[in-house]
Amino acid sequence: MAECSAICLVAFLIMFCASQVRSAGSNHQYKAGDTIPLYANKAGPFHNPSETYAYNDLPYCSPGQVEQKKESLGEVLNGYRLVSTAYKLDFLVEKESEVACKKKLTKEEVSQFRAAVVRDYYFQMYYDDLPIWAFIGKVEDKHYNGGIVEQYHLFTHLEFEILYNKGHVIEITLRTNPNSMVDLTEDEEVDVEFTYTVRWKETDNLFEKRIDKYLWSSTLPHYRRVHWFAVMNSCLTVLIVLGCLLTFYVRVLEKDINKYASDEELFDNQEERGWKSIHGDVFRYPKHKSLFAAAIGSGTQLFVLVNAALPLGAILLLLSIWLFGASPLLLFGGIAGRNSGSDLQAPCRTTKCPREIPPLRWYRGTLPQMAVAGILPFGVIYVETYYLLASIWGHRIYTIYGILLIVFIILIIITVFVTVALTYFQLAAEDHEWWWRYSLLACVFCLHYVGFFKVWSTSILYSQLS
Repeated sequence: MAECSAICLVAFLIMFCASQVRSAGSNHQYKAGDTIPLYANKAGPFHNPSETYAYNDLPYCSPGQVEQKKESLGEVLNGYRLVSTAYKLDFLVEKESEVACKKKLTKEEVSQFRAAVVRDYYFQMYYDDLPIWAFIGKVEDKHYNGGIVEQYHLFTHLEFEILYNKGHVIEITLRTNPNSMVDLTEDEEVDVEFTYTVRWKETDNLFEKRIDKYLWSSTLPHYRRVHWFAVMNSCLTVLIVLGCLLTFYVRVLEKDINKYASDEELFDNQEERGWKSIHGDVFRYPKHKSLFAAAIGSGTQLFVLVNAALPLGAILLLLSIWLFGASPLLLFGGIAGRNSGSDLQAPCRTTKCPREIPPLRWYRGTLPQMAVAGILPFGVIYVETYYLLASIWGHRIYTIYGILLIVFIILIIITVFVTVALTYFQLAAEDHEWWWRYSLLACVFCLHYVGFFKVWSTSILYSQLS
């Protein structure tokens, strides 16, 4: 009965999520004169893509009433904060030097813009779910009195060129006009007039292939070489760890097993040391076994995602998924497993009293070994993680999901190898309480990176294709 209920609940959740995904999308079909909002997303230094701020943190003039786009879960997890702008880009409506707004910049606002120009700030906008980028301003060197003086300029005119096919927006390009700038060199108030131009051009490109524009960087030879080099490096790491494990098994474990299997009388009379001395304790049930099983069953990636800078609504949504999705499945799965499972058949007898664990050196503690255990998995995924983070918080777009899958598989393999090796080291130190440290550590490693790659890559792909 419990198994049937669990299956029905899973089917309901799948259908519910599928229906929500279908209803969230737009058909992107417009008629002449239809309003298509231009949303501003973020701004930040170009050379540090992980440092981003809200577009409205800069003293741009805003429309009369700032509206925030109702974002999907994928957009929220990507860190999107889409707000309306003063630029009106109606479908097939061309504009020439249209005034978006006028503003008098105070000394503090001039200083804020100048600091952004010095750091090569760019901003990102979205039009019909298509991203566009542009720089805020530029720095010029001017010769003055025999020397060189830096001047800081703010771009005030934007040129939008939009390609369309029938009723669909196919491509949008944003350029700044170097002839329309405001000097921000001096700390004094400045009158600024923000203007923009909109041009529409018809194209034969299909709507289904409009995302191909953003895939060109993934096809560049040097770009793919970096990723394949990372894959080869990860494979080499796996081979090294596998070689170490084989050395342990062949030279240590197999030698001991063959020795005691061939001479049982010697085994009974010899004092045991290392991992052999705790054979009566290693299969003992862990402390708080119900909590141990629940932690492994429900996963920890939802809690990790709440360390992110998410709004209250997204946190409540994730909490609802955990309460009404993961928790019922955990409950039904636990009941089904308890009713259908059999008692543990350990390969050796478990002693009634646990053996006293000898004092361990500091480097055999939990925290040092967790730090050591994270080095190899991090070395496997750091390249792909860099590009993922740059696409989430920066100005890159990640598209090589095949390589991401390969790296993810390698990550799982290296996590298993590291867990096996460290578990052996702990048992060799006659510490038989291995369950919470390495079983849960392996679970945290796997689920954390499973959740990271699954949620972020899915959200990126969804945000690009929506």
